[in-house]
Amino acid sequence: KQKRRRPDMWVLDRLEEQLAVLEDDTCTLQTVARSLLPPDAREGDVLEQTADGWQINAAETAQRRARILARQTKLRKK
Repeated sequence: KQKRRRPDMWVLDRLEEQLAVLEDDTCTLQTVARSLLPPDAREGDVLEQTADGWQINAAETAQRRARILARQTKLRKK
């Protein structure tokens, strides 16, 4: 099993009614109550668990989305 880089960082994989499914960088899934997340959280957001609860890491989310877009663009060119 791969070692996690940031144990406090998760990606919002999907929202299911009152639950949110989070995934870490080793593909481990965790389910939490949707009400515990920021109200503006959306699928693909990188979330950090802090002493104040779950927070969106906007910088990491933007970097992750840029990496995914670059990969998609590269694949379309093939």
